[in-house]
Amino acid sequence: MIWKTAAMLLAALAAGCASEHTAAPVVDRTGRSATPAPAAVAKVTAPTPRTLAEDQYEVKRGDTLYSIALEHGVAYRDLAQWNSLDDPAKIRVGQLLRVKPEEARDAPTGRGVVIGRVEPRPLESRPLDAPAVAQSKLKPLPPTAAAADPDALKFIWPAKGKVVAAFEQTRGKGVDIDGRVGDPILASAKGKVTYVGAGIRGLGKLLIIQHSDEFLTVYAHTSQILVKEQQVVERGQKIAEIGTSDADKPMLHFQIRKHGRPLDPKQYLPGS
Repeated sequence: MIWKTAAMLLAALAAGCASEHTAAPVVDRTGRSATPAPAAVAKVTAPTPRTLAEDQYEVKRGDTLYSIALEHGVAYRDLAQWNSLDDPAKIRVGQLLRVKPEEARDAPTGRGVVIGRVEPRPLESRPLDAPAVAQSKLKPLPPTAAAADPDALKFIWPAKGKVVAAFEQTRGKGVDIDGRVGDPILASAKGKVTYVGAGIRGLGKLLIIQHSDEFLTVYAHTSQILVKEQQVVERGQKIAEIGTSDADKPMLHFQIRKHGRPLDPKQYLPGS
């Protein structure tokens, strides 16, 4: 019994000593806070949208010089010249291009050049050492010629098939005309061929005819093209044959554009 009492007295003494030696609070005498301040957060500002002049265009992913020229109603050779593009295959996303000529500039177009996609997907190309060509922009008919040929800019149907997709139903900004492979495609009006190739996504083999400073026509999904760039063609002349290039069935995709803006062809074609 005596040993139990002694053990209890020793435990009480140990507890008392522990309470008398409580750790003193730590005081920071350096002037710094014990808790670190949160790091400053850098203010993030959204990039300022680029302001473009009326005669400028910013290259977007998927663009080609062909498609940019078509959307602005100009010849791709002129577009290359205005921007001093010796190798237009290297156009890049974000690049600014002039899409209208300088007022004082009226020089002939320079060398033929290769046009490529912004994306690395290869397309048909032309040799860089192609011979020099004449100015591609079709000049308006002089007053005497226009008076002698009042129908110069009246359009005809380029194919005899049925319209299977109207203007508002197509993504291609024109109409789709049904046909069979090899059916003739006719020039809808007199003009100059400004492009032959397959450089615009979704249209397959196509050609573009410029009829004046305002109007041009597009003929897409062809199987065979019978004319060359810079060639002047007459209204009703056979220029190509219907095909299935980039299409799931034989057809002609046909566009009429004014200053690059697509119009409903039926508003300009007879019997519509």
